[in-house]
Amino acid sequence: MSIHPTALVSPKASLGQNVSIGAYSIIEDGVEIDDNSSIGNHNSICTGTKIGTGCKIYHNNSIGEIPQDLKYDGEDTQTLIGNNVIIREFVTINRGTSAYGKTVVGNDVLLMACTHIAHDCIVGNNVIMANIATLGGHVEIGDWCNIGGGAMIHQFVKIGRQSLIGGGFSAKQDVPPFIIGAGIPLRFVGINKIGLERRKFSEEVRALIKKTYRTYFKSKLNRGDALKKIKNEISQIDEVKEIVNFIESSSRGII
Repeated sequence: MSIHPTALVSPKASLGQNVSIGAYSIIEDGVEIDDNSSIGNHNSICTGTKIGTGCKIYHNNSIGEIPQDLKYDGEDTQTLIGNNVIIREFVTINRGTSAYGKTVVGNDVLLMACTHIAHDCIVGNNVIMANIATLGGHVEIGDWCNIGGGAMIHQFVKIGRQSLIGGGFSAKQDVPPFIIGAGIPLRFVGINKIGLERRKFSEEVRALIKKTYRTYFKSKLNRGDALKKIKNEISQIDEVKEIVNFIESSSRGII
């Protein structure tokens, strides 16, 4: 364990093996940092934060501070950071509120500089958020998503897994799995072909995903009828079922 002499580490914090704490960082009461994680200089790791193994947090970050929500009334809530997470400079992650109780960042996530994750968000595994990307409260990001630089995700929006949001754009409605969203207003511009290929989705599966979205977004049917056609006429592989379930369960509507 390595703790810089200028760091302030609460005796009530729990640090695992081979943890390092950089200059002028503050580790508050009740913080848990698991093995082989490193905290750089000038970081604030607040009460209720748990950080997994093998994480690397660079400099000047605020992790687990109280939410920017006027309804928050001091309740005990958490910020949970998974394993092997990389957090670059000037990132802010707020703890949860009584609505959900925690803000969650999954495993193997990359948060580039100046990203923001608001209260009660759930960020899945293997997500990349590029510089200045911002999540409002209660946002859910599926596994393997890529949120482009400067993108803004409105509160309560859900982004389905393996989707990509173009840099500088804003999502105000839900974005279903496996697609690219871009434009003003945000719209479907195609399936995330390169991402699906990298994840070894077969050509057959990619073709069915493409056919599903062509029916939903590009046919002359209204979306309700398009969804019926998808369920009746397209092979119901797991990925197609996932798309249908996502659309049917959306509370904010689909882009």
